[in-house]
Amino acid sequence: MANHKSSLKRIRQTVVRRLHNRYYAKTARNAVRRVRSLTDKAEAQQALVKVTKMLDQLAAKKVISKNKASNLKSKLQRYVNKLA
Repeated sequence: MANHKSSLKRIRQTVVRRLHNRYYAKTARNAVRRVRSLTDKAEAQQALVKVTKMLDQLAAKKVISKNKASNLKSKLQRYVNKLA
């Protein structure tokens, strides 16, 4: 167990941040899954705009890495472009 006040505070902060990041990362994963499950191109394009914004915000806040966000956006864009 930590003995310093600063260590105890750091542990508390870490727990809160981990839960916060887990929630938003899970929300993003679900949003990506929703886009991949769509078969209508117009609907998928609208959803893609929202998911792209979400991924950019999470990357800016370092919940996910910017490369992961970029890779996900690229794959989703290719999927939506292939829809007929």
